[in-house]
Amino acid sequence: MSVWTERVPGRGEDAEPLVAHHLVAQRGVIGVFDGSGGSGSSPAWQAPDGAQRTGAWVGSRVARLAMDCWFQEVTATGETADPDYLKSYLDFFHERAPQRRSKIAGRMRRQLPTTLAAIEYRLQPDRRLEGRALWAGDSRAYLMDPESGLQVLTRDHTEESDALELLRSDPPMTNVVCADRDFFVEEHGFEFSLPCVLVTATDGFFGYVHTPADFENTLLSTLQNASSETEWADLIRREVQAYTADDASLGLVALGYKDFAQLRSRFGARQELISGFCRKNRPTGADPAPAVRAWQDGTWHDYRAGYEAYMPSSQEEQA
Repeated sequence: MSVWTERVPGRGEDAEPLVAHHLVAQRGVIGVFDGSGGSGSSPAWQAPDGAQRTGAWVGSRVARLAMDCWFQEVTATGETADPDYLKSYLDFFHERAPQRRSKIAGRMRRQLPTTLAAIEYRLQPDRRLEGRALWAGDSRAYLMDPESGLQVLTRDHTEESDALELLRSDPPMTNVVCADRDFFVEEHGFEFSLPCVLVTATDGFFGYVHTPADFENTLLSTLQNASSETEWADLIRREVQAYTADDASLGLVALGYKDFAQLRSRFGARQELISGFCRKNRPTGADPAPAVRAWQDGTWHDYRAGYEAYMPSSQEEQA
């Protein structure tokens, strides 16, 4: 399923999520694309009705189209989902996309800038799931497990990588998909046993909560209150619209479950645990800032190890 909301109707710079599964090849992809409005705020395209669209709006949609075509190609040919091959598609589509060069140039200015976070996966006959997370920027990919909860599969392309500090500081990105400068698509391979749930999300979902655990609580509390995947998506949409200050998009696929009822049942115990965890000692609006900060530090300390269990090492650590 997918969830997509615009903070300002008709002006959202997130592209609609990409959610595709090829039944014959038993391969699939979920992806989200967040146009970077700060560095891509200049007009880049005018719609037939006269409405202007920013470079960020165009960039996220160009990246989505490129990934869709890339996935169709690798599925048809049986190719490995190589990040360099994906980058060649992104470069090709950017060369042909509408863009308006600005006379104002600067280090932070970008042409058609967008983040990208995707999971490409393949089901194996022995109930194994093989795949890789692919990303550029600060959108994220996750595994969600009934025992361990939400576990991040990506590392933001920012100088700071601590999820709580990222909530507090919102530093600039060091790498985004764009048309006028070099960028890279990072990958992180994985192999999991079925059943499992895979999630991709833009920062409209996880960047406006009090602690990283709150995002998991949003997903699981809405799951327990839903009777179908359609209702679950609608409840998630309502929840994120109540707290976010940005566009928000999410792609999700649940694999290996008999039906929605079984999925909901498997996560029941985890939802009770994470709900209680998020409520424990939670400050009220009247509590001073130091008390709120101390509570955030404590909850993050207890949550961090499980959340980062599959987080890839930094490029510096790999070097």
